[in-house]
Parts: sequence; structure tokens; C-alpha cells
Amino acid sequence: MQQAMDYFRTLPDDTEVYCTHEYSLSNLAFAAAVEPDNRDIQAAIDSCKALRAAGKPTLPSLIGTEKRINPFMRTATAAVRESASRRAGKPLSGPVATLAEIREWKNRY
Repeated sequence: MQQAMDYFRTLPDDTEVYCTHEYSLSNLAFAAAVEPDNRDIQAAIDSCKALRAAGKPTLPSLIGTEKRINPFMRTATAAVRESASRRAGKPLSGPVATLAEIREWKNRY
């Protein structure tokens, strides 16, 4: 999974991301739990709520947006690593361990 996230980060920011499920708000709630101080996540939550209130889909997304809000694409980011380490109760040794911890966190979220 880390290799896939690393590949996705190499794509141009304007690459459209088409998900098969409308889980944007629940995914963003999790992202905010991982990175509560990330203003891009809060802006995405606000945007998605407005779209849903208007009866519109929140998809597709852009890979550039995902690079700013998706914790699975941000495992090398200090805030994500610190949050995952707190959750694990120990320091984690890099992006793969961070991804594994936040994946398990998401499974139980």
C-alpha cells in the first residue's frame, strides 16, 4: 500500500480521482482525527458538506487535493507520523510503520 501511495504522489496535481463510493465526509472525519490542525482538511469538510447539502456528489477529487488531506498519502508528514506514534504508544520507524498504524486506526474508526 505504501508503494501505491508513493506512486500516486508522483501524479500531476490535476489528475482526477474517481472513487466508487461516496465516503468523502467519513474519510475526512478520520483525516481530521489524524491531523486536527490541517486547514486543508477542514476546508475540504466544509466544501463536501456544501456539495452534499446541494444534492451534489463530492467526487471526483484531484490528486493534488489528496496530497494535502489524505493521511495515507501523508505518512512522511511530521504531523501524521506524530499522531500515528501517539496512537501506537511508541515512536514509529518511518512511512510504512506509520501507514500500518493509521490503516489499523481507520479499521476501528
